[in-house]
Amino acid sequence: MTDASVDRMNRFRAEAASRGLPTEEVEEWIRVARPAVYLAEGGDGPLVARVGGDPLLPHGAPRPSEPFVASVDLAALPPGATGLPLPADGHLLLFSGTDVHGIGGQVSDAVLYVPAGTPAAPSPLGHSWREPYRPRELRTVWHQPSAQMPESFALDRWGEFPEDEQFELADELADAWADVGGYRPSWALQIGGHPVSPQNDPVHYARGPEEAGPTGQGGSVHGAGADDWVLLATWRCGDDVTELDSGVAHWVVRRRDVADRRFDRVHRYVEMA
Repeated sequence: MTDASVDRMNRFRAEAASRGLPTEEVEEWIRVARPAVYLAEGGDGPLVARVGGDPLLPHGAPRPSEPFVASVDLAALPPGATGLPLPADGHLLLFSGTDVHGIGGQVSDAVLYVPAGTPAAPSPLGHSWREPYRPRELRTVWHQPSAQMPESFALDRWGEFPEDEQFELADELADAWADVGGYRPSWALQIGGHPVSPQNDPVHYARGPEEAGPTGQGGSVHGAGADDWVLLATWRCGDDVTELDSGVAHWVVRRRDVADRRFDRVHRYVEMA
């Protein structure tokens, strides 16, 4: 954890104490926070990700079924900053359409990992129903702990039916966390961390029934295996997708599948406000 992250945790503790929030829940909020990397336009740093346009696909690779969103240079990410067992180099390619029908699910070609040194070439995908997304370069990078959404925290902490007071406490914790967050530019792409969703938590959606529900004393922690589901990435569509109001696309995966490079098991969700 960086010095800046430790400082934020301490300022959060102080802010929460000033609001009279219970120490046990403050520490639980901190415990379940996950590291995340955020990418944005602007800046003069190295190119970390490219959004839109045509993807660079390996020679002979099957054409993905949905439009190209972004290519992330994994070697350009701060080491260990995502909290995910990602490869140290190569590129992670993300693909998504804008259909919000249903709740999403596994999409075998929503993510493609291209190892470093793999011959690749620009490959127009030719989806007749959509032009490629607007090309952009993301060179601004920062990383920090990512907190759960309040509703997700309440459900994981107190079970399927938290009391109103428990939802209110989760909201107060989120407010205290936001107050010590400091200014950050509007990000376009998030790698790792917890999702920010206008509707529902895609990580919760990905869990099977056997993985849901609290266990152990105090109702804390999920069922066996639930914590293995993680957010791989989130794309804020913004003005690039006019048919979605504050649209986002999420890619969710089991941690062990990231370690095994089984990106064909990724679940993908598209939402709007």
